[in-house]
Amino acid sequence: MRLGVLDVGSNTVHLLLLDAHAGAHPIPAFSHKVELHLSQLTDDHGAILPDGIERLCHVVAHALRVAEDKGAEEMLAFATSAVREAANGDKVLAEVRRQTGVNLEVLPGPDEARLTFLAVRRWFGWSAGRLLVLDIGGGSLEIAVGLDEMPDVSESLPLGASRLTHERLKGDPPGPEQIRELRKYVRHEVAKAVSRVARAGRPDRVVVTSKTFRQLARIAGAAPSAQGLYAPRSLRARDLTEWLPRLSQMSAGQRAGLPGVSPGRAGQLLAGAVVADAAFDLFGVEVAELCPWALREGVILRRLDTLVS
Repeated sequence: MRLGVLDVGSNTVHLLLLDAHAGAHPIPAFSHKVELHLSQLTDDHGAILPDGIERLCHVVAHALRVAEDKGAEEMLAFATSAVREAANGDKVLAEVRRQTGVNLEVLPGPDEARLTFLAVRRWFGWSAGRLLVLDIGGGSLEIAVGLDEMPDVSESLPLGASRLTHERLKGDPPGPEQIRELRKYVRHEVAKAVSRVARAGRPDRVVVTSKTFRQLARIAGAAPSAQGLYAPRSLRARDLTEWLPRLSQMSAGQRAGLPGVSPGRAGQLLAGAVVADAAFDLFGVEVAELCPWALREGVILRRLDTLVS
């Protein structure tokens, strides 16, 4: 069956179509994404602006038409931190449902971490042992660790690259004092989760996923996307240590000129690097492997599991 997954994130609205069957490997069939930057379309009280709601409804309606044109039999639609934390989140959901007929499922942060962990576990298999999975999204940092398909510990911290850039980094490039304060704040927040993660046991493998980690790995020399999903890719702590001061001195336009960095995300790459560097340091990570599967694939896998239950 052809399944559609519509992911309303803090940065993008991403439609992914997969040909999927119970017990089989989901095969990507079509991808369509729009950079909406919903987390930035808010007022001073954290409510999504009327224009933001209208733009979201338009994008969702268009994605629905695309999914129908491409033969999707079922649509799984969900929203993450941008809608979850909006002061008027219920109103946003109601308006999307009224205008498009799409019911967005709002995923709690720990559920994001658990579903991403599921996708990573299925990708690497049981032989990977105990996994520590890190995912930097637009609005939050997800952390999960465990030995089974569901993690023993799952955490969601308000450390998304888009959120931190919007709230804490002004100027292009931002000044040294802003970066220092951001680093201090991020490390304070990550440190809160260290003891809980440590109690789950030392990981055999550390895995990272998300666009931010992929871009950081790419500028550090990882294989380009043209080499396909199965090309091994990794990110080392020393790469982050080397690149962080360089990124801090670049404008968004200069970062966009780096290999693998898209113009739409270049502005938030510095904040993402600060989060990645803090997580690697405080969790004692020397090297992490990249996984091409993440939250969207986790949602699909959860749905497929119900077909055989």
